[in-house]
Amino acid sequence: MIILELKIGKSEWIFLFLCMVLGIVAEEAFFRAEIGISYLVFITAFYGLFFYRYRGFSFAHQRFGYLVLICIWLLAAGYFINDNSYFFALNILVIPGLVFFHLILITSQKNIRWNKSAFITYMLSKLWLAIKYNFQFLSQLGTYFKQGVDESKFLVWKKVLIGILISVPVLFVVLGLLISADSQFERMLGGIPQWFQMLDGEVIFRIMIVLFYTFVFFGLMQALIKKQINVIIHDDKQKFTLDGIITLTFLVLINVVYVLFTIVQFKYFFSGTLQGDFTYAEYARKGFFELLFVTLINLTITILVLTYESKSTGYIKRIIQSQLTILVISSGVLLSSAFMRLSMYEEAYGFTFIRVMAHSFMIFLVVIFMYTLVKIWMEKLSLFHFYFISALLYYTLMNVINVEQIIVTNNLERYEQNGKVDIHYLNSLSHTGVLGLIDLYKVTPELPGLKDILIERKNEANISHISWQSYNLKRIQANDELRKLQIQ
Repeated sequence: MIILELKIGKSEWIFLFLCMVLGIVAEEAFFRAEIGISYLVFITAFYGLFFYRYRGFSFAHQRFGYLVLICIWLLAAGYFINDNSYFFALNILVIPGLVFFHLILITSQKNIRWNKSAFITYMLSKLWLAIKYNFQFLSQLGTYFKQGVDESKFLVWKKVLIGILISVPVLFVVLGLLISADSQFERMLGGIPQWFQMLDGEVIFRIMIVLFYTFVFFGLMQALIKKQINVIIHDDKQKFTLDGIITLTFLVLINVVYVLFTIVQFKYFFSGTLQGDFTYAEYARKGFFELLFVTLINLTITILVLTYESKSTGYIKRIIQSQLTILVISSGVLLSSAFMRLSMYEEAYGFTFIRVMAHSFMIFLVVIFMYTLVKIWMEKLSLFHFYFISALLYYTLMNVINVEQIIVTNNLERYEQNGKVDIHYLNSLSHTGVLGLIDLYKVTPELPGLKDILIERKNEANISHISWQSYNLKRIQANDELRKLQIQ
């Protein structure tokens, strides 16, 4: 149950104006050109307005809040420092989600635990509260402007406005069809006064975007700072449980399979010998994804048992813990095997974004499994708390370190060793790949196809114009190197 008091005063009008300015900044940052430094500019403006509105506010969960805030800034800075299209696309959703989570986290009550499932419900209630606040504000705004106006006349104008709003989208479609159907009608519309033709559809669209952002910022920040009465029911009673005997039987059977598989891995893979007609690269390609998928299944099983097992006691509990330990160790062997398979596959076919990310994800899983192993014997530890923070740090780190630079460096080293390199894949990367091709050209200018690619890239650099929104260090560096490159 949430009770929200709404009063429109001078401070609300000032803050609404500031939110409109922030809405203009958002439109300029995201809808004018390719995103670059503009995301960092927007985040700076957004949190500047937020901390101005919440000056003197007593924030909760400050240490974890600072961690999330640092990650948000680093992810936003990635648009300026690096140039990775994969992360750029993901961060369109990740950064706004983290910002929303951060605002709810630090403005919540101090006794609310963010690592519980009830916090998701709490976040959704705050989102609904922000939407409700905007409707209440607009309703009171209408009441404010209605003062001193005859009720019947106000109702008429209200209905006229609603009719106009309903007719506009229909008229756009109908007029477009009629103009296409009859040239005479099109010429007749050409005689409409010039002032009417100034209603550019793009301008209207941008105004709508600004207003949308304005009320998103205004509603959310205003709703969170208002006095509220929150009734949160903490239901710590576990409704679903796993029987100890059934769980133990299941773990024993599945661990037998994993122990046999581990023996096979040590016999063939870790010993450096293979049987049959498989090469190492073929063997790696054959089993990598299967092993990784099984590892994720094992992690899911371990989490479910730790969460829902019916808290057996005595020797049953110890045996279950031992079986979970075997499961985690077996998962480590699977990860090692998958890691080695992928390494051999990269040696045979080169390094790509997906392969390097798969390597990094397996290292992340090792960290997760190590913590889970400790959790098996120390029950008071929180799994979700560690998983969330480690996943956030892992994702932020992969954004910051420039994965594409690792790909380029390793592919160039591989070329020095065996003379094999996929220049077309390097060209498909961002400007980091272009810088790698330039380095490759300086060493081996006669490489087939390389000269043509760099000439095309140089021509693009010579005619390119980078707006302030798209300013990116890698893009600027690559264009400068291309312009200086002596190639005909």
